Amino acid sequence: SFEGRVEVYHDGKWGTICDDQWDDRDAEVVCRQLGLSGTPKALSWAHYGQGSGPILLDEVQCSGNELSLDQCKKSDWGQQNCDHIEDAGVSCDPFTGTEAVAFSPAECCPFLLPPLAEGTVRLAGGRSPSEGRVEVYYSGDWGTVCDDGWTDLSAQVVCRQLGFR
Repeated sequence: SFEGRVEVYHDGKWGTICDDQWDDRDAEVVCRQLGLSGTPKALSWAHYGQGSGPILLDEVQCSGNELSLDQCKKSDWGQQNCDHIEDAGVSCDPFTGTEAVAFSPAECCPFLLPPLAEGTVRLAGGRSPSEGRVEVYYSGDWGTVCDDGWTDLSAQVVCRQLGFR
């Protein structure tokens, strides 16, 4: 399944994120950071079980357009007032648009991430999860799509790939 508790790696340690202020905009950034498209959903109250070890982030407040959690407004690393019952989770399924897994920042440990299928699409730079520039994963890289011949039908196909109706 493509869902889980969000854990981050910082200063040589893995830790969880407190769910204070945690919402779908934060989930959108996690999914983007992991290279997953679909409909991001934030989950609270240790929905995917309580973590162990340090709680590394609290009060995460992303706008939804950031490329990584590190770019979001948040408490200082390690500064929190939470227990693991408040561990944050995320879901967003790149195939159906309903659920996803987030393990850790992609630049830390890409070997932990599920491989992306050729032709996976995502939206980037939009004001919401349902709009933005279309990007396609091909040969290990994300690229943009030229608008020559782009029609409403093309947009409908991408929307369906992302799980929108």
